[in-house]
Amino acid sequence: MRAQDSATGYGTIAVGGGTETAPGTATAPAPTAGTTQAAGTTPGTAPGMGPTPNRATPAPYAPQHAPKAPARRGTLLASLGVVAFSLTFPSTAWGLESFGPWSLVALRSTLAALIAGCFLLAARAPVPERRHWAGLAVVAGGVVVGFPLLTTLALQTSTTSHAAVVVGLLPLTTAVLGSLRTGERPSRTFWVAALAGAAVVIGFTVQQSGGALTSGDLYLFGALLVCAAGYTEGGRLARVMPGWQVIGWALMLCLPFAVAGSAVTLPLEPVHLTAHGVLGLVWVAAGSTFFGLYVWYKGMAGIGVPRASQLQLAQPLLTLAWSVLLLGEEVSAAAPLAAVAVLVCIAATQRTGRRRAPRPLPAGETGPVRS
Repeated sequence: MRAQDSATGYGTIAVGGGTETAPGTATAPAPTAGTTQAAGTTPGTAPGMGPTPNRATPAPYAPQHAPKAPARRGTLLASLGVVAFSLTFPSTAWGLESFGPWSLVALRSTLAALIAGCFLLAARAPVPERRHWAGLAVVAGGVVVGFPLLTTLALQTSTTSHAAVVVGLLPLTTAVLGSLRTGERPSRTFWVAALAGAAVVIGFTVQQSGGALTSGDLYLFGALLVCAAGYTEGGRLARVMPGWQVIGWALMLCLPFAVAGSAVTLPLEPVHLTAHGVLGLVWVAAGSTFFGLYVWYKGMAGIGVPRASQLQLAQPLLTLAWSVLLLGEEVSAAAPLAAVAVLVCIAATQRTGRRRAPRPLPAGETGPVRS
């Protein structure tokens, strides 16, 4: 007689010359008349042979998450980050109406760190492990300090449309650094589409700015490199911890320096508070630095650094649109044509696959992490 074991399924227990049911288990129903095959036997068992134990059939492999849903969600989050970033230059231009470049960056980092600290305390977020602090330092140096400072200095002599010339190279730079850092190997079609998109953005924005170079270009190229490094490292860390904690702890790492910088620079640089200046400061702190980087890193964790970086091809065009609406800058009628060309390149980069999967995470790390 067969006994049902809660852990192993059906089994046969023989006692002496008969059979009995194991204590605490349900008795299997007896075969009904006319049944051609005994329950628990495998197909092809000869008549008269005793039943053989059922063996659990291995379930077919199924991924933990459907492939399309996380990709769509990651694309949406990364796109929200691009929209937030596209307002950074106009908001910085507004902020410079009230603050000097050094005090604006220091106040921006201080306010963003205070917002992040409130979220970390409310969520009781665990302190990152020691091995993650080096990566967080790269994020802090790249996107919390380096990029805001260098672009703010550049915008003292450059217009927002001219600054978009260099920012148009950011997706390609991030994709290159991301491939080197994470081991992702996009296909050849991906690189062709990425280069084409970058060429369209550069050609369009150079035409808009008249093709003239300014002294701020050196700052902008430096900002391009440090920001790409911060994006890449942040996208890698977002695979092992929630994206908002990545930027949150990077901001907290900078808080002592930001407070000290605010205390030193505010007395040295003139302050003329205006509605535009205050609104610009609030946005670059809460919108661009905290919210924008939160959704951006979470999106990169879902779709990968190279693919997410190509969504930023739309950022210069969005920045130009905000420049017209908020700052009154003039943009030619070529903008719609450039926008269509860039969107085609974005669609191509999002549909191409990778040649090789990213490098596996170090021992003890799991990902991606849901936040």
